[in-house]
Amino acid sequence: MRGTMQGPALLASLLIGFAANTAAAQEVTQADVPAHGIYRVYVACESADEVHRIAFDGKHAKVEKVIEVGYQPTDIEGPHGLTVGPKGKYWYLSIAHGKPFGLLYKYRTDTDELVGECELGMFPATMQISPATGLLYCVNFNLHGRMLPSTVSIVDPDAMVEVARTVTGAMPHGSRLSKDGRLHYSCAMMSGELYEIDALSFAVKRNLQLDINLPKGHASEAKPTWVSPHPDGKHLYAALNGKATIVEVDTESWSVSRRFTTGKGPYNLDITADGKTLVATYKTEGAIGIWDLADRSHKNGKELARFKSTQRVTHGVVISPDGRYAFVSSEGKNNDPGALDVVDLKTNKLVASAAVALQAGGVAFFEHAAK
Repeated sequence: MRGTMQGPALLASLLIGFAANTAAAQEVTQADVPAHGIYRVYVACESADEVHRIAFDGKHAKVEKVIEVGYQPTDIEGPHGLTVGPKGKYWYLSIAHGKPFGLLYKYRTDTDELVGECELGMFPATMQISPATGLLYCVNFNLHGRMLPSTVSIVDPDAMVEVARTVTGAMPHGSRLSKDGRLHYSCAMMSGELYEIDALSFAVKRNLQLDINLPKGHASEAKPTWVSPHPDGKHLYAALNGKATIVEVDTESWSVSRRFTTGKGPYNLDITADGKTLVATYKTEGAIGIWDLADRSHKNGKELARFKSTQRVTHGVVISPDGRYAFVSSEGKNNDPGALDVVDLKTNKLVASAAVALQAGGVAFFEHAAK
């Protein structure tokens, strides 16, 4: 890794410049969105080296633009994770299949022009930007490496420089931040652990084994693939891909408080801004599940609806800031195209779908604009 400032020393210099931007970003993300208009999301198509921008007008979803990504025209480089910056001026993309290391790309949202890049670890995957630090946190999934602890890359997204790496577990995934941006969470798929990192100091604060009775030296059968913090800061929800379960973690006691039995292969999760609803993708089952988080009287949770996605390998999910729609990506199988499905969270029904390129995976909400 390049010689750079580390931890608190770096943060002290960065936070001054980020303070004004953070306030502005919170105004944007917390603003009331109009009742009608166009919703736009980005979808990464991993086996096509493309990112598609999808527009949804309340009735129909369509591909507005296709952006070719990557730098090797003869190889598939695997665009995987996506996030949009807090002020909506830039979007960021992880390129998973490096030689050996992957890349982080930065694009303008108005032109979709590539304006920056940064080398990360092996198979960089999901990411988010913290409103507290202004830094981007990306897990290095290390899909093709040995089953050893991997890392979270921490990047200054303005300068596109990696400033630190924090070691966590084997195959970290589901990189997500608390609402205030001060805590970072990820799940180590092959070691079965949930990790909490202090976003300011970059240090691991706590970890929790999510796999019950895991034999020493064995890979996790639970295979946690995602974690979503609840807006109230009191709970986390992790998808146990190998055990058809979503676990609720109490952040105060740092223990599992509830277990929800799900469809096969729960993979990605997202929670509405009001904290009342959780949407899960069931990758193996090719389905979508909607869960009630408001009524805590159900010991094993309450699934409000479950239905098939339009393709057979359901992948990512992101919910619009107004909590009205969930946008779900599906990979398809073999030469089947991918898809972006739209779920109305008032009716809990699939209301639109757009065909995209092969192996649709990472999905990020861009904007809700007036017509």
